[in-house]
Amino acid sequence: MVKLTKIYTRTGDDGLTGLVDGSRVSKADARMAAIGDVDEANSAIGVVMAQGPAEPYRAMLARIQNELFDLGADLATPAAEDDDFAPSEMVLRITAGQVTRLETEIDDMNEVLEPLTSFILPGGDAVAAGVMLARAVVRRAERMAVAAAGENRLNPQALAYINRLSDHLFVMARAINAAGSGDILWEPGATS
Repeated sequence: MVKLTKIYTRTGDDGLTGLVDGSRVSKADARMAAIGDVDEANSAIGVVMAQGPAEPYRAMLARIQNELFDLGADLATPAAEDDDFAPSEMVLRITAGQVTRLETEIDDMNEVLEPLTSFILPGGDAVAAGVMLARAVVRRAERMAVAAAGENRLNPQALAYINRLSDHLFVMARAINAAGSGDILWEPGATS
């Protein structure tokens, strides 16, 4: 259980921050940038949640918000060479089951959608537009996680989860728009 009684610690004033194992890294480190982007994605989803998305999207987004905290903890946990990335009482790790659940939800939402005939623009319903913004932040988080994986040993399931999450949010936005305003199609060269 997390218990915070004091919000500021002054331990980061020198530009360093702590990882789960107590080691210190630069706040500019790719791992920390990925964690920050995951946090920003979670905040963007929080804005969507405040707009009152309908079910089943609300329940999906609530699960995802919790999992994004798990993802941040996973990314903040250094891995030894022999680490199998299995979760334990003391270590949060993203699991294959979480990735599979995203895939199942993607398939379920996509099943009722018309096939894409064009790229689509973010927008339509306000909730769908917010989901698209969260998707764009997740894609940035993925790029930073991949950069961090070039320097650190990271959980492959964490990388798969964040990749699948951007797809999930894309399909969710389409599903929300399908129930209302519909996709906004890109018109190549429309203003040329």
